[in-house]
Amino acid sequence: MEIVELARTVRERDPARPSWIEAVTCYAGLQAVLMHRLAHALYRRRFKALARAVSHTNRFITGIEIHPGAKIGRRLFIDHGMGVVIGETAEIGDDVLIYHGVTLGGLSLANRAGPGGKRHPTIGDGVAIGAGAQVLGPIRIGDGARIGANAVVASEVPAGETVIGIPARPPHEHRILTGQPVGRAAPPSPGYGLLDQPCDPVGEEIATLRAEMAALRAELATLKRQAANQPGVPAAE
Repeated sequence: MEIVELARTVRERDPARPSWIEAVTCYAGLQAVLMHRLAHALYRRRFKALARAVSHTNRFITGIEIHPGAKIGRRLFIDHGMGVVIGETAEIGDDVLIYHGVTLGGLSLANRAGPGGKRHPTIGDGVAIGAGAQVLGPIRIGDGARIGANAVVASEVPAGETVIGIPARPPHEHRILTGQPVGRAAPPSPGYGLLDQPCDPVGEEIATLRAEMAALRAELATLKRQAANQPGVPAAE
């Protein structure tokens, strides 16, 4: 039964290690996925108004809004969950982790923005999406990728790569994670989609600019000394 599979996933991936009863009764992400299964089944049978009613009830109860048309794979773990929005043409693979405040949204108001009317992202297997991240448009997030908290992603992310920031990009050039398992052997939850080692691309850029400025000042001081030592050349003020 899927409820058992989802509860097992919660117990395996949540560091709090909840009991079976807690996982089933107190995790909104688990309940949201199960209610979405009903809404999606109704949507596929063209009971769209009833499907939207189930989806709306799901949002009211769990704080998670999943359009009935979205396709969700197995063992999706929505941790905390409040404020998650998943659009109509979004597709989510197996063993995906999504934190609260995440949006899988579209960039176009047109009904047919991409091939087959695709307007929302496709999330590969084993992806982790940090809190507050916005994944927008008919893009693909590769298997095992990580999206850091509050990142805004509007372009493809290769498999196994980590992106952070606005717009989202790798924290280091060609920084690719290795050994990211996909499937039932998924590791415990990565903290909000971040790397094991903290990274700050803005801070790195500022540090680079400071180093260049220090080098330029040293070079300017050297030129001033050389000019002062030449006869007939007035010293620089």
